[in-house]
Amino acid sequence: MKQKLLILAITLMGYVAAHATNDKGPQPCGDGNKDELNGKVLDGETKKPLKDVTVTAYLISKKEKFEITDEDGGFAFDDLKPGTYKFVFEKAGFRKVTKDKVVIKTDEAFQLNIEMIENPDYEIMPSPFHVSGF
Repeated sequence: MKQKLLILAITLMGYVAAHATNDKGPQPCGDGNKDELNGKVLDGETKKPLKDVTVTAYLISKKEKFEITDEDGGFAFDDLKPGTYKFVFEKAGFRKVTKDKVVIKTDEAFQLNIEMIENPDYEIMPSPFHVSGF
């Protein structure tokens, strides 16, 4: 009886150890360099998802990609190059949100959840063509 329990315990430990080292979740497709960033954008006051927010990814001051949030406020970037990014979130009627120094590494997923605050007054700049005093 003790031998059977010992064999069962060793087999179970081997199974757990094998899956713990080999199971890394969903594996990337293609060349193995899949990078992923995803998240949700919510209204800062109501906590409801914000649809149609433009999310732009910049790598070293160069626009890499952009996404638009879905009905649930969700967005996802796949196949981003490894590096330090800046993400800009924009939607009419809301204040722009910028997240700097987001590090994307090869084969690592990253989640970025954002809350945006309404901007009740549109920022109106004075016209450069308006000259007073003449």
